[in-house]
Amino acid sequence: MKNTFILIVLLTTFKFYGQNDQKTAFQKTKYELAVSYYQKADFVKAIDLFSLASKIKPENEIGLEAAKRVDTLREFLRKEILDQALGSWKKSGNKPVWASTANDTTEQSNVDEIVEISETEIAFYEIDKKTKEKKLIKKEDLIYNDQSNTASLFSEIILSDGTIWNCSIDEKADVLRVTNVAVKTENGIEKIDSDNEEGYYVKI
Repeated sequence: MKNTFILIVLLTTFKFYGQNDQKTAFQKTKYELAVSYYQKADFVKAIDLFSLASKIKPENEIGLEAAKRVDTLREFLRKEILDQALGSWKKSGNKPVWASTANDTTEQSNVDEIVEISETEIAFYEIDKKTKEKKLIKKEDLIYNDQSNTASLFSEIILSDGTIWNCSIDEKADVLRVTNVAVKTENGIEKIDSDNEEGYYVKI
């Protein structure tokens, strides 16, 4: 009976170490792949892979190093996208510029919707198309989503109403795209998986 108990303990231990070794090997593979993307200056793919590696086994050396890389890349990528976003943008609609049609609600409106982005806040304005009168609608502090990211580790913004927007910029076309990817509630962050609200803005 005693020998049987010892055998069970040994088998369980071996199984645990086997699983542990597999997790470490998988973590190392993801970390090394992240490094290769980093060396190619593909920082968006690199940060995603470093993040994955850091979560597999957060307490070991690879996990801790991967987490540091995530923090460094997040800061770099946020500065990069913010530098591109600074300034004024006019809403072109809820579809890509190339797909916009005359039936777009933006075309039918009597006002242009303008967003002005600074390093600390986002200001929303309406400009009357006839009188050119500019009216401030609201201002929002620029607050990033650092927890429970749903679409991006670096480019999600939380507004005061709890909505979380992922922002991306097409440098060549000077187009800012915002997508409502989640909402922050009393119960935490709820991801939006379908029929996501979108907005497209052109640089002015």
